[in-house]
Amino acid sequence: MKYKLVQRSNPLNKTAEAKWYANAVNEGKISKTEISKEISGRSSLTRGDVSNVIENLIDELPKYLAMGKSVNLGDFGTFRLSLSSDGASSEKEFNAGMIRGAKVIFTPGKELKKVIENISFEKGE
Repeated sequence: MKYKLVQRSNPLNKTAEAKWYANAVNEGKISKTEISKEISGRSSLTRGDVSNVIENLIDELPKYLAMGKSVNLGDFGTFRLSLSSDGASSEKEFNAGMIRGAKVIFTPGKELKKVIENISFEKGE
């Protein structure tokens, strides 16, 4: 994986010297069609079959997350929702209107973690 260096200042200490950090280089995007084609070449499923499964996963995932469920996809990983809210002085004073939003948290599974841990890095342009 390629990286580039970016200089950032410390947001907690504006007077501190800026430091250089690695940033992943985005080498472009791969489409659902391309992934479906690759997967179909490795299985007995057609590109359309694979694409259909991906579409159905995309349709179903939000439903289960909204129900408060974690969605475990085996070695790939688990999706869950996390909330952020304003604080209240007491439990009685809290109301749902104080919830600012939800975000999706993804925790990679063992196999995906293993792949990520073994990525080699090279400086890009």
